[in-house]
Amino acid sequence: MRGSAAVIGGGVGGLAVAVGLLRAGWSVTVFERAAGLPETGTGLGIWPSALRALDRLGVGASARERGRAQPDGAMRRPDGTVIARLDVGRIRRRHGEGVLLLSRPALLGLLAEALPAGTVRFGAPVAGPAELGDGYDVVVGADGIRSATRAAMFGDRFPLRYSGVTAWRGTVPLEVASGGETWGRGRKFGVTPQGPGVANWYAAVAAKEGFRPPEGDLAALRRWFGDWHDPVPAVLDRVDAAGVLQHDVHYLPPVPTYVRGRWVLLGDAAHAMTPDLGQGACQALIDAVALSEALAAEADVSSALARYDRARRVPTQRMAAMAVRAGRLAQVRRFTGVRDVALRLALAFGPPG
Repeated sequence: MRGSAAVIGGGVGGLAVAVGLLRAGWSVTVFERAAGLPETGTGLGIWPSALRALDRLGVGASARERGRAQPDGAMRRPDGTVIARLDVGRIRRRHGEGVLLLSRPALLGLLAEALPAGTVRFGAPVAGPAELGDGYDVVVGADGIRSATRAAMFGDRFPLRYSGVTAWRGTVPLEVASGGETWGRGRKFGVTPQGPGVANWYAAVAAKEGFRPPEGDLAALRRWFGDWHDPVPAVLDRVDAAGVLQHDVHYLPPVPTYVRGRWVLLGDAAHAMTPDLGQGACQALIDAVALSEALAAEADVSSALARYDRARRVPTQRMAAMAVRAGRLAQVRRFTGVRDVALRLALAFGPPG
């Protein structure tokens, strides 16, 4: 074995780095607080760079088998008029591959299948890296937006920031041919196909932190979005109130390093970003490959972790800043014509593939 690693968190980034490290000859244990893998969850857009990361982990073919190609989509106004279109063909021509739609449970499942039995210890919360003692050469903090590993590294120096938006999401039994977002004044609603007869949906509203609609989530969603263009009303008609997930959207300001000693941050623990570019899971996958390949290439752990930090900190923090700017566009209540022009330009260039 090259070395031993503990991974705190069994989400997308945690499972992916475990796969990469095992392929590199490391001994790995993943500590996950949940009792098992999730059985339900919304969909993820896996961009070409993240698909290449899955290929490097040896699971790209499985991902393509279980996912479906994202069709072209559009950004619209509430009356249905088009602001801009997402040309997936252009992405495919530029990067050799389009965007894959894959549910979070499916992605976690295929990553878990690539790990030997017992690698992931479910029902095993870890309060912080110090709890694990000195028994590991590397401790990977893949423990999410409220990372205990990050808190151990920096204390309260880099608190989460509220984006100005609260959001809702879920799935509905509805076949949709294509996806897209609709932007109103300080509100947006998105729909994407997940699988045969199933669609993902999400909604975001500019509001004060901690806002909760007094009439209940579903009633408020229908009041805000029920008269928007199809298929938004059809989606809302099929929403099961018990399955609605609601949360304030926060993001992490830039931290000065992803590494302290033998502790290293990955995914949301390192660079939690707003979901406006759909890049959170993608960047976690790329992080995982960069970290595992750095530890495979360097005999010295400190040199490997420094290599990872150099490779990933600047691009991920740049992506997070882009996501914040995109999210602020959605909060605009006045001068929406100017906003729409900015949205068209942003969509024309898009995030890196």
